[in-house]
Amino acid sequence: MTQYLIYFNQQWVGDHSEEWSRSRAPLAMAVVNDMERAGVLRVAGGLEEEGSPLFTVFHADATSGTLTFSDGPYAETTEVIGGLTVVDVATEDEARTWAGRLAEACGWPQEVRRFGPVPTT
Repeated sequence: MTQYLIYFNQQWVGDHSEEWSRSRAPLAMAVVNDMERAGVLRVAGGLEEEGSPLFTVFHADATSGTLTFSDGPYAETTEVIGGLTVVDVATEDEARTWAGRLAEACGWPQEVRRFGPVPTT
C-alpha cells in the first residue's frame, strides 16, 4: 500500500456564501466516512483559518544550528493549506478516485502527492 496526500490550498476555495459552504460539509464528510469504511483513511481535516479564535501558526527552524520557534507563517507564503487527507491505497487510480470524490464534494480542486519511501537507517 502507498500513502497519498490529498490537499487543497485555501485560495482555491473561492468566495462562497456561508450557506453554500455549510451545504458542502455533509458531502465531504460522506466521502471521508466512505474512506474510513474502505479502510484507506489515515487522517483528514480542515485547518483553522485566520480570524478563528483557535488559529495559530508557528514554525520550527534549526538551520542555524539552534532550534528556534517563531509565530506566524512565512511572509513570502502566498498560499496556505486549507485542509488535507491522507489515504493508504494500493494504486494511483484509487488515490485519483478518492481525490475526485473530494473535489466534487467540496466544490474546489484537490492536489494529490505520493509520499516517498520511509528512509531506512
